Amino acid sequence: MVNLDHSFSIKGLTLKNRIVMAPMCQYSVEKEDGKPNDWHFVHYVSRAVGGVGLILIEMTDVEPDGRITNNDLGLWTDEQIPAFKKIIDEVHRQGAKIGIQIAHAGRKAQDTEEPVGATNQPIEDGVSRRGVPRALTTEEVGAMVDKYKDAARRAVEAGVDTIEIHGAHGYLIHQFISPLVNTREDQYGQDLARFPVEIIKAVKSVMPDDMPLLMRLSAIEYVENGYDIQHSLEIAKKCQEAGVDVFHISSGGEGTPGTLKPGNYPGYQVPMARKYREMLNVPVIAVGKLESPELAEAVIANQDADLVAIGRGLLDDPYWGIHALKKIGKSVVPPKQYERGIR
Repeated sequence: MVNLDHSFSIKGLTLKNRIVMAPMCQYSVEKEDGKPNDWHFVHYVSRAVGGVGLILIEMTDVEPDGRITNNDLGLWTDEQIPAFKKIIDEVHRQGAKIGIQIAHAGRKAQDTEEPVGATNQPIEDGVSRRGVPRALTTEEVGAMVDKYKDAARRAVEAGVDTIEIHGAHGYLIHQFISPLVNTREDQYGQDLARFPVEIIKAVKSVMPDDMPLLMRLSAIEYVENGYDIQHSLEIAKKCQEAGVDVFHISSGGEGTPGTLKPGNYPGYQVPMARKYREMLNVPVIAVGKLESPELAEAVIANQDADLVAIGRGLLDDPYWGIHALKKIGKSVVPPKQYERGIR
């Protein structure tokens, strides 16, 4: 039986346990330059000290206007690489692996004068700061693929162990795969998987062969007449064929929920992750209210998922990893400086 404290390996990446720190925006960039600062350094390194196997750096955008807010991280210029490398190097020194989530907010960008999207359909979620987006031209979509590629190349130069493409939560890639949003008449509307597939291939072209590629997807939409899990699985299959090695399964984020509402209970997205794992025969990360150590252990032991991503639990407790393993009766190896307090 596989447990939470067991290692996990895929390609050239080996994690010491099955605990992933979910990417969570900190909205803490101070100079609008997209560079991580001292807050980000402490934030991520402390979770490495706290026992996480894999840290995923928060949504990091491929161009300035692709950020949710101007206080978000970016990788649109080589000048940003050293600040990321400083964090990545120290996380490695503390015994954890680290990846980065690259993305573009699309029509969900709040601070840009002109948000862009798959179409000019605005998001209806009650956030007044978001205006009517401008639909990207076919040529601009192609150029956007190159921006993802460039961001991935910078991430590799900064020393990451893996890269995650953000295709969920109503951001740009999600806008292209959603039938409700993507009503384009060009090739990117005729094939809803074309945009993510092109991004995956471009990103893979600048990644080492032994570095796994992760992708976060919303398994279902909650807006009225939103897509179901069968649609997302069809998209995911094409993404898998293009080079995705692990799927990170979430849901929703595309607008105000209709009749179908997201669950508000522990583990509500786990069945979706299990479905991906079974249908695609691919490793998956489960996420969503999994901060109970017993539940996280059960998800792994029951083979619902290969890894569990912890979000708010790690905001509440930087040492959640050590504490969780200790609580479920597993042996822990704390930093030697803390051995007197953690036994």
